[in-house]
Formats: sequence, structure tokens, C-alpha cells
Amino acid sequence: MAIEKVKEYFKQFDMEDRIQEFDVSSATVELAANALKVEPARIAKTLSFKKDEHALLLVTAGDQKVDNRKFKDYFGIKAKMLTPGEVDEMVGHSVGGVCPFAVSEDVEIYLDESMKRFETVFPACGSSSSAIELSCEELYKYSRAKGWIDVCKGYN
Repeated sequence: MAIEKVKEYFKQFDMEDRIQEFDVSSATVELAANALKVEPARIAKTLSFKKDEHALLLVTAGDQKVDNRKFKDYFGIKAKMLTPGEVDEMVGHSVGGVCPFAVSEDVEIYLDESMKRFETVFPACGSSSSAIELSCEELYKYSRAKGWIDVCKGYN
């Protein structure tokens, strides 16, 4: 199970106890916000795109949508989301629990600037009923992201 991989990943940093698991689903931004009792914008949603023959993950604030023009200008490709089967196969997590931790080796991870307006955000942890509260600095460090980018609509 992917959440076990994420727990094992965070164990090396002595942080596995910070992972929260819920009795209810947190598979969507709205469900996660309800489970955590926070505003939806603070949910760090992880979107899965296809880049060449591997996955590209983009983590954004929960209230944001990808701007196709900004995405294409930054990556040089059209934003094409992975199918649920491709997400499982290429990322190593299932839709609803996709996160930037304990992913397949060739996955590229980027963080959108839209999250920087918050002191902490809540990404999933490999299951559709989990999350971890992280500062933006922690998210950058533990996700091993390639960088902060601006590819969302109406932000900045």
C-alpha cells in the first residue's frame, strides 16, 4: 500500500508520526479540507502530467487551476494529465492519494508558487484518507522538488 511507502519514506526523517490518517475520505480538495477542518486552498493538491515517457508532478494550492499557456511556456509541452492507470504505474500512488513523496525514481516534481501564501499546507500521503502538515520549506525539502514555479491561473 502506498501509504506504507510514504510512512517508510518519512521514517528516515523521524517524521512518520506527523502523518494523519482519517476515517473519512480525503481524496479531493473539498474532502481533505473537511477532514482537516481547514480552508480548501491550504490543501496541497498533486496533479500528474505526462512528460515524454515519464510522470511530472505539480503540487498546487487547492484553490488553483493550471494555466495551460503558462504550463506550455515553462515545460515546452501541452499539459496532458495521466490516466488513473498511468498514475498508478508511473508515479506509484493511486488517484486520490497522489503525493510528492516515495514516488517512482524518474518522476519530476515541481511546486507552484500559489502555496507560498500559507505558513503550512497539507499534501496527501499515498492514500485517499491521509495528509501531513508541512511548511513550504519542508514541502520543498521532503518532496525533492526541482523548483518553485508559477503555472496557475490568476495567481501572481
